[in-house]
Amino acid sequence: MASTYKCARCKQKVEIDVNVRCPYCGHRILFKERGAAI
Repeated sequence: MASTYKCARCKQKVEIDVNVRCPYCGHRILFKERGAAI
């Protein structure tokens, strides 16, 4: 099940399934939309 996350570096919204990495900038720290870090 895919979830929506926000990249900590470029602030893009990212829909990820298993791949925890931003497709826009490659940054690994993504945040859930409600603010909890993964």
